[in-house]
Amino acid sequence: MSDVKEKESRAKFAAMTEGTKEDWGIIVEHAMEFNSGLADRVLKHLRILDGDFGGFPIDRLQHSLQTATRAHRDGRDEEYVVCALLHDIGDTLGSYNHPDIAAAILKPFVSEKNHWMVQNHGTFQGYYFFDYIGLDKNLRENFRDHSHFEYTAQFCHLYDQLAFDPDYESEPLEFFEPMVRRLFAVPKNSVYKAALDQKQAENT
Repeated sequence: MSDVKEKESRAKFAAMTEGTKEDWGIIVEHAMEFNSGLADRVLKHLRILDGDFGGFPIDRLQHSLQTATRAHRDGRDEEYVVCALLHDIGDTLGSYNHPDIAAAILKPFVSEKNHWMVQNHGTFQGYYFFDYIGLDKNLRENFRDHSHFEYTAQFCHLYDQLAFDPDYESEPLEFFEPMVRRLFAVPKNSVYKAALDQKQAENT
């Protein structure tokens, strides 16, 4: 695309108070195109975990694959499996709050229950090691009365805390890619969803 055409395909305002419907139509058009590549960006970022051991017996990508593989082989549904795959994707940018990063990425696409599980799995996972690093292993008890307590505790016990076995044969990332693409294709909960749906309908 030439520089002239590229400039013509951009909004004209210098401040949002000057924006027009035409401007925002252009922006939504660009957003739809950009958003269609979300799954690719998520998968690319997940691959950053490859070779990152952080002292663990296996690297963070293999831990993610093993967690997802265990959930899949246990018969969990696709949304749950993708949550298992991505639960630690925030390790690189959210070193002190990685569950929040993963939960924010997944929130528009998953159920409230699965979102809560991912957002709080760090505290629940702490049950298995916090006491070794000077923390209270029972911090998860602060959530004891929450409706998703057992659901999240089960995720950690059955899949997350078990997924550090160097001898376990996980499925490769390619196995999960179609699941990731399906999940990120259609948001369930986003303030922008109605506008994007309307634009998409106009283009079909």
